[in-house]
Amino acid sequence: MTSSDDVRAAVDRLAAAQRTRVPCAPVRDLIGTDDLPAAYAVQQGLVQARIADGARVVGRKIGATSEAVQRQLGVDQPDFGYLLDDMDVSAAARPGGGPVGMATLVQPRVEAEVAFRLGEDLDLPEEQITLERVRAAVDVALPSLEIVDSRIAGWDIGFTDTVADNASSGLFVVGEHGVALSDLEPRDVEMSLTIDGEERSSGKGVACLGDPLEALRWLAVQAARFGDPLRAGHLVLSGALGPFVPFDPGSRVTASISGFAPLSVTFEA
Repeated sequence: MTSSDDVRAAVDRLAAAQRTRVPCAPVRDLIGTDDLPAAYAVQQGLVQARIADGARVVGRKIGATSEAVQRQLGVDQPDFGYLLDDMDVSAAARPGGGPVGMATLVQPRVEAEVAFRLGEDLDLPEEQITLERVRAAVDVALPSLEIVDSRIAGWDIGFTDTVADNASSGLFVVGEHGVALSDLEPRDVEMSLTIDGEERSSGKGVACLGDPLEALRWLAVQAARFGDPLRAGHLVLSGALGPFVPFDPGSRVTASISGFAPLSVTFEA
């Protein structure tokens, strides 16, 4: 059983790495390798500290939904983290938008995925959170780029490490124009991610737990279990459709996901 002192020590270690941008040692020495409640307690500690500093929760992200990413991370199940308003750099993809700043990033990677904007709360008993109910709760689907990051040196992470580190969150970009699910089947989309014109990752909607909507259903169940259900207006990044890849400062990254307009950003040199 992980002690509250160990949880606090893990929060402090990860927070210091974020503040200084100097990667730290894994936190599994403090919280173990299979104590998920402790890992999510660390995540909550980090998120609540940022909220106390003025950040606002705007949604969630689902991590490790594809086999490709699970292999990259050495894990065998998905996890989730929180999206905060200060992580949203979508303005960089708008006409006249400037480059995405790198000042908060430590060891960033980029991945492309389908995002959902909810039009209804999913505050339901677990048995009522069906795929059909989840689909009905979606307002629009959006193309997205997630800039994942790890505060842990060399991405030397186990499952509890990535959970504790807010599911290895960094920044995110979503497209300006959404598509209704009546006009899009998320499991059928195809994705190509290019960096400076060269394809570096590709995948399909079916790679995301069989269907990005199934990933959303999984998250809604987990959120209900944790007593913090998904709400109308929340944005959910449903998980990478292909492997995440590194990029350099100054890179131009484009996600082309069928059914959506291409989504491009440039990173600060």
